[in-house]
Amino acid sequence: MKAIIRIIAFLFLVASSSCIDPYVPNLKNFNSLLVVEGLITNENSSYKIKLSRTFGQANSIPENVTDANVFITDGDGIKTDLQYSNNGFYKTDSTSFSGVIGQKYTMHILTSDGKEYKSDECMMVPVTGIDKVYYEKGDEISGTLGESFTGLKILLNSTETTGMNEYFRWTFEEVWKFILPGAQQYVCTYIDPDTSFFESVPFLNNVCWKKNESGDIIINSALPGGVNFINGQEIQFINPIESDRLTQEYSILVKQYSISNTEYDFWNNLKKVGEAGGDIFALQPFTVISNIHNVNNNNERVLGYFEVSAVSQKRIFITSHDLDPLYLPHYQTDCVLIRRSPDDYPGDLTATFDKIYRWFMDSGNYIFVKPELKNDNSPVGLITVNNLLKLDFSLKPCALCNLTGFPAKPDFWVDLE
Repeated sequence: MKAIIRIIAFLFLVASSSCIDPYVPNLKNFNSLLVVEGLITNENSSYKIKLSRTFGQANSIPENVTDANVFITDGDGIKTDLQYSNNGFYKTDSTSFSGVIGQKYTMHILTSDGKEYKSDECMMVPVTGIDKVYYEKGDEISGTLGESFTGLKILLNSTETTGMNEYFRWTFEEVWKFILPGAQQYVCTYIDPDTSFFESVPFLNNVCWKKNESGDIIINSALPGGVNFINGQEIQFINPIESDRLTQEYSILVKQYSISNTEYDFWNNLKKVGEAGGDIFALQPFTVISNIHNVNNNNERVLGYFEVSAVSQKRIFITSHDLDPLYLPHYQTDCVLIRRSPDDYPGDLTATFDKIYRWFMDSGNYIFVKPELKNDNSPVGLITVNNLLKLDFSLKPCALCNLTGFPAKPDFWVDLE
């Protein structure tokens, strides 16, 4: 529910700015509101409910609620307590609680200041399946100038919705493999004005992965009297020029949720607020109704929604070779090898290979990649300065997995190349 936090920030910024000069109001009567993010499905997993409070300044960090008592009751009156984890998250035990289709659930929150909150009773309705997740070449207009970009659209078709709920929401998780352009190939054991000693690294650790979760609101409905399935629902658009997602291998896991008409209206209103522009003709922010209420004070506003939904999911893998027939634009990395020798510093008569090495390494911003030799011999072992041509360096983000992604292959990953 990243969208909820973004909308909160948007509402504040609309209230605190004008079309001429920035203006930060003095919010003397600001009331911090409880924000609830929670989802229960029929997946065999631990469910999380996050509690936080709104903030009174644009540059403030939302305050996590860490001392509440949170529990869930089902239609049979069975109570399930959630344990506090961290960062405002309260979690269920996956071994003792799992959502059941057809069951009704209610969330309860007791805060340390004595307030009691309760959600509407929500039934977990079944969800239709995902027929296929696929991709095609397409264009999208984005940016303040309305530029058109050619890229890859990830699309979805559902199975028939006959007899099922007709309102849907989708989320996704994308993971992709990429190659570090400046990974270290050799280690310089020592270097002095006359000789250097280089050792090759045990293995070239240049394969990494990145992960991203959806943050936009993706909803749709199969209207009564129309087609009884979702066809061609856009889930994600990838601009290959701006991202390295498609350079090696890409995977996306799409989850499809069944939601009620009321929840559909909640997400639709939240989406409209998020898409509102900043000029006087744009749609003005309005109250987004929640299904969570203060038991003893109906006038207190609560932000967020307690979601109860069955889920179906499907994952696909796409390799760079799969996309060759589409002739998509290619991603160009900003990473380049920085190649230096004393000849590159004609104004500094003291420049030597050992000084160049220390200049770069002592800065803390670079990784030594490899030496370049004047002959074709392997640059392993003792090398005289007369045989050195260049020393190659790379910026750390271009050389280290943990600065831009992670080095461990995900458990579900299948190498198709």
